[in-house]
Amino acid sequence: MFKMYNTNIETNITEETDKFIRGNWINMVSPSDEEIKNICKNVNIKEDFIRYALDPEEKARIDIEDDDNTILFIIDTPIMEIESGAKVYSTTPIGIIFVRDDYIITVSLNKNPILEDLMKKKLKTIITYKKSRMLLQIFYSNAEMFLNLLKKLNKETEIAESVLKSSMKNKELLKLLNLEKGLVYFTTSLKSNEVVMEKTMRGNLIKLYDEDEDILEDAIIENKQAIEMANIYRDILTGTMDAYASIISNNLNGVMKYLTSITIILAIPTMIASYWGMNVTVPMQGNPFGFLLIVVSSLLIGIIATLWLKKKGMLD
Repeated sequence: MFKMYNTNIETNITEETDKFIRGNWINMVSPSDEEIKNICKNVNIKEDFIRYALDPEEKARIDIEDDDNTILFIIDTPIMEIESGAKVYSTTPIGIIFVRDDYIITVSLNKNPILEDLMKKKLKTIITYKKSRMLLQIFYSNAEMFLNLLKKLNKETEIAESVLKSSMKNKELLKLLNLEKGLVYFTTSLKSNEVVMEKTMRGNLIKLYDEDEDILEDAIIENKQAIEMANIYRDILTGTMDAYASIISNNLNGVMKYLTSITIILAIPTMIASYWGMNVTVPMQGNPFGFLLIVVSSLLIGIIATLWLKKKGMLD
C-alpha cells in the first residue's frame, strides 16, 4: 500500500494526490512487488533502496547512490506489541529516501506510529517539497517516541517488581526478562540512530538551513537523553534481576535446610522402631511397659534433636 501527498507551493496546503508530481511525499507501508516496481519506474530509482527498508533486521545507516543522486536514510523506530497477552518492546526500521530534488519516499514494513502521526496530526505542518525538514521532523518524533516508550517500559518494570515482592512467580520473572530484552533493543537502536543523525549534521549530505540545524540539534539531544534513560533503566533492571535471583536461591536454600532438618527429626523414631522391629532378641522384649518406654524415648530424643537443630538455626 502507498499514498502520495503534495504541498501546493502557492497555498502551502498539503493534500493527498494520485499523480506523480515533483515534490511529492510517497509513503509506502508493506508494499507489494507490483507497487514497488510501479514506484521505482515512475520516480526512476533502484528497487533495492525500497527493499532494504523492508528488511526487519536492517540496521540504521545511510546509503548514497551517486549514479542517480539518491540518498537512503534508515533509522530504527520503537514499537510495542502484544504477544500472548504480554507487552513486548522492540524496534523496526523505516527508510527515508531522497530522490534527487524530486521526491521523498518513506518505507516501512508495517504501520509505523511516527509516520501515522505525521499523516494524521501534523499533515498541516508538513511541506512535502522541504525534504530536509521532513527528515528532521521524523528524527525528532522518533526520539520523542523512544522517550515515551521508555517511560512506559519503566512503569511496567515497577509493576512487575511490586508483584514479585509479594509472590515469586515465573510469569513476573519472565516479564522482567522480556523488558530487559526490550531495553537492549532500544539501547542498540538509539546508538545507531545517533550515528545517522551525527553523520547528517556534519556530512553535508543534505542542505540544512539555520532552523533545520536547530531541529536536528534538538533531535540529537532528545536521542542522547533516551540513550541515558535506557542505560539507567537497563542497569536498574539488571540489578533487580540479579537481586531476585539471589533471593530465590536463598529462599530455596532455606526450604532445603528446613526439609533436611525435618527429615533428621523424623528419622529418629523411624530408626528406633526399626531396631525394635527386628526379628531378634532386644531389650525390654518381655516388659509390659516396653512399647510405652520406646515411644517416650523416641519422643524425647526427637525433642532434643529439634531443640539442637533450632539452636543451630536449621529450623528458622
